[in-house]
Amino acid sequence: MEERRSQVVEDRLAKLAALREQGVEPFAYSYRVTHHTTAAHAAFVASEGGAAVAAQDASPASPASPASPVVSARLAGRLTAIRTHGKTTFADLSDREGKLQLYLRQADLGGEPFAQLSLLDLGDWIGVEGTLMRTRAGEVTLQVSSWQLLSKGVRPLPFGKEEIDEATGEKRMHGGFTDVEQRYRQRYADLAVNPAVRDVFVRRARIVSGIRRFLDARGYIEVETPVLQPLYGGANARPFTTHHNALDMPLFLRIADELYLKRLIVGGLERVYEISKDFRNEGIDRTHNPEFTMLEFYEAFADYEDMMQMVEEMIVDAVRGLAADGSLTLPFEDTQIDYSPPFRRIAFMDALSEHGGFDSVKATDAELVTHAKRFHVDGADIMNRPQLLDELFKHYVEPKLMQPVFVIDHPRELSPLAKPNRRDDTLVERFELMIAGREIANAFSELNDPFDQRERFEAQMGLRAGGDEEAQQLDEDYLRAMEYGMPPTGGVGIGIDRLVMLLANQPSIRDVILFPTMRPEQGE
Repeated sequence: MEERRSQVVEDRLAKLAALREQGVEPFAYSYRVTHHTTAAHAAFVASEGGAAVAAQDASPASPASPASPVVSARLAGRLTAIRTHGKTTFADLSDREGKLQLYLRQADLGGEPFAQLSLLDLGDWIGVEGTLMRTRAGEVTLQVSSWQLLSKGVRPLPFGKEEIDEATGEKRMHGGFTDVEQRYRQRYADLAVNPAVRDVFVRRARIVSGIRRFLDARGYIEVETPVLQPLYGGANARPFTTHHNALDMPLFLRIADELYLKRLIVGGLERVYEISKDFRNEGIDRTHNPEFTMLEFYEAFADYEDMMQMVEEMIVDAVRGLAADGSLTLPFEDTQIDYSPPFRRIAFMDALSEHGGFDSVKATDAELVTHAKRFHVDGADIMNRPQLLDELFKHYVEPKLMQPVFVIDHPRELSPLAKPNRRDDTLVERFELMIAGREIANAFSELNDPFDQRERFEAQMGLRAGGDEEAQQLDEDYLRAMEYGMPPTGGVGIGIDRLVMLLANQPSIRDVILFPTMRPEQGE
């Protein structure tokens, strides 16, 4: 430990040395567990068969009558509370599922093992074996017959103090790990002391596995495409650049999976998806992190109408998987989001005209610049028309789209990879699913005409020449793939992090990424 040791750390190191002197190994190899805390609790309750709890006496923490059913268990976890009363110690053991009270007596453990409990600290990992009982106060508790130290915590965890409001009976935490920046930097400590944070990432895992089941059941196959790419594309963004020493060539971390996945559609893999890490060299805010997780899926012979139906079903399925009561309403910040289908639809230009208070189709570029300056948009004077429309939509429209809505039929200039709209070729067949004022999904009827695609790539290169660093590059290999024949295809991209933010009711993308991008700590 390079930093100056505190007295608390010195005391813990002294206890570690004392344990070793007494022949106790402070860092074990393994421990066989038969139950987690919730499973142990459930097994004991089931064994009771509804038997009444023994009447309380003057010592509510003491065990109930010996007539309680015998359920043996071996558990492992962190010590999160220790209360010693002479020859008896009560402790709380926390694991990934919950918390269980331990009852340790000198009479059960023997003199030396009981005395060694004084060398334990909060945050230590221990294994315990014993039988479950119910105390006079009615709490299911493990009466410990033996224990083993599994890992000595040398650095104290920032546990808060739990208090119970006498008026409401609610549990409240005081103190603890409250510095948000430190929680993100030391996610290991954050997870250790904040069960609610663990719950968020368990929920994230369930959302992702549910999406996989949803797509697998519909005949999609999961694939992997390159993270390091000689030419980046599939989105408007700046990449992270690196260098391959052996080949002596620049490479880019992918900004999207789109162009590689559509190559697979050309190759005959008619339904493909990838859940992947993408990277964009951009700023960090509540909804952006340079490293993020995307779901992209593509289906041959489908269009954006088909994909809208798919996305709606997928989101509803995810919500149903989280709501214990089967409800389709979940809270997000101060709003109740109703995911009941069908989701509303509104055209991009209609929404901009409605909420912006001007005719977005007829407005000149100069008029768009004037509107953008009203919102203090940086660089409005040098933005092209697509950029201005995009910025104005973000300011005028997005904050007002709280309930699920499909924004459809975007201007052609904003979507260089989408097919022209069948009813109006100044638009494209594209939708964005907006919920709580932010984009959750983006989808197209994919462009499969290689000649039209070349023209759009060339237009994008013109924008790059004019200073738009995020415009797409011309990808000759992708055009060659399209020339072999790409079937009609619908494609969707969904930001997994933003979806988890929404469904887990978390205010920042850094709350749903285990290790978000951070500046180095001072001295690093």
